[in-house]
Amino acid sequence: MIARSKMADWIERLPAVRGRYAIDVDLSRTVWFRAGGRADVVYRPADIDDLAHFLATRPAEVPVTVVGLGSNVLVRDGGVEGVVIRLRQGFRDTSIRWEGERALVDVGAGALDMNVARYCRDQGVDGLAFLSGIPGTVGGALRMNAGAYGYEMADVLVEAKALDGGGALHVLTPDEMGFSYRHSAVPEDWIFVSAVLAGRRGEPATIARHMEEINAQREASQPIRARTGGSTFTNPAGHSAWELIDEAGCRGLTRGGAQISEQHCNFIVNAGGATASDIEGLGEEVRRRVEEKTGLSLQWEIRRIGRHGRWPQDGGEKAE
Repeated sequence: MIARSKMADWIERLPAVRGRYAIDVDLSRTVWFRAGGRADVVYRPADIDDLAHFLATRPAEVPVTVVGLGSNVLVRDGGVEGVVIRLRQGFRDTSIRWEGERALVDVGAGALDMNVARYCRDQGVDGLAFLSGIPGTVGGALRMNAGAYGYEMADVLVEAKALDGGGALHVLTPDEMGFSYRHSAVPEDWIFVSAVLAGRRGEPATIARHMEEINAQREASQPIRARTGGSTFTNPAGHSAWELIDEAGCRGLTRGGAQISEQHCNFIVNAGGATASDIEGLGEEVRRRVEEKTGLSLQWEIRRIGRHGRWPQDGGEKAE
């Protein structure tokens, strides 16, 4: 953890930007879990040029972390060291270019997946309705090759643009993304700023019905109105994570204010007053029980960031 005196020193040396800095920001108010610590600094860049300037001129010792909508992230109780970047206005524009029956959708990395799906529906672009089932932003979806209902980003990406840690812009083809299941091979310090997605001409009414079906399936099978971080673990090859969790007797398992959802046991919910330590500790207990029962090791799908608080150092009670 950076001492306050040292942090004050590098905050004073952050480059002048056209965007906005905020100091000592409570991230628990913005992430979907409604739990976790604070960010030393949050930076909202004005546009790509502003972000590139920041990356090229920031103090080298200052860590940088990107947080999108906060739908699939757990901020640990100790908070996030350095600068948290959030892409908002200037990174949300969406437009369409037609090549005959093929649609090329230019979209900013800060655009919400749901909003992109709705825009495409209204413009008669088929093939991207699955985005309505992915909570989060386009940037996050690129990073983890997000998918739902039979499609994933690898199926629709034409190109992505990203800034590296020094602010240089890179244009990436799908092959260069190194996509695999819920993963891309792009360096962790690169920040996606935009993408081009491919769709096809369709009827808005037909697309709307498909999106309604996706929403109905989510409502019926997932705790989408609870304080949760989406799917907790990726599916091991040939297995469903929720089935393994259920088989290990973890449905409804609790730790502090965190609980394995009774509706879908690959979801952890903040049932009331959960700390990030409760949530992560419960997830680790589930991993332990599943491996003990099945011999399979579950891998986190939720992105965990920041400094540990009371877990695992606190020696607190295990999940019950």
